[in-house]
Amino acid sequence: MLTTQRKQRILSILKRDGQVIAKEVSRSMGLSEDTIRRDLRELAHEGLLQRVHGGALPASPAMADFAGRETITTEGKVAIGRAAAKMIRPGQVVILDGGTTAREVARHIAMDVKATIVTHSPTIALELVNHENAEVILIGGRLFKHSVVAVGAVAIEAISLIHADIYFMGVTGVHPKTGLTTGDFEEAAVKRALSNAAAETIVLASSEKLNAASPYAVVPLSEVSGIITEKAAGAALTRPYEKLGIRVTRA
Repeated sequence: MLTTQRKQRILSILKRDGQVIAKEVSRSMGLSEDTIRRDLRELAHEGLLQRVHGGALPASPAMADFAGRETITTEGKVAIGRAAAKMIRPGQVVILDGGTTAREVARHIAMDVKATIVTHSPTIALELVNHENAEVILIGGRLFKHSVVAVGAVAIEAISLIHADIYFMGVTGVHPKTGLTTGDFEEAAVKRALSNAAAETIVLASSEKLNAASPYAVVPLSEVSGIITEKAAGAALTRPYEKLGIRVTRA
């Protein structure tokens, strides 16, 4: 079997089963595990899957930088932002992540809301400048330009002093096996600190992020209270999370 044929077969299995187990694939193809692992490495390098111990999972397509994602404002992201904004109650301390979906949350927060919004994203802070009754706390640190958010020890230290009611988290991958993941090690650490600083974590996840994985773990699904996704997200995509007791909101 040619290399291209093997890789296509692997991708077909990944699409069908939602995962690839190297040992099973090598057995079914009559090839060595080393050959399959080499194919998985090459496919991962091409961004077509995410390698994990023993095989691979679907790679998140949401790995473009902020500028690239900024040009794509889907109706789904707008709907997710609107639904999240409606969850904010007067007097709450709310942590709002960076990213394009979180920006839609900021854009849909009522102008007269009396709440405290904590963010490590200057982009999000600027969206809230004209909200006269909202207190905005901007977490500082080293600017991670890919996502336009603050990261590093200074950011994590400041976050440790906060006790928030709710955190609206953006990630690039949500998967029943790997939990919440993102594409940068430091950014994952900051998201983890933000989640630990809030009484509940709500994940903002457009459908392409569901059942996908990225390289760096943020928190397990046991730390998640809810997921907001598009109304059009199929039942098969959300069922694994609902089975875990996570509240799924279709916006």
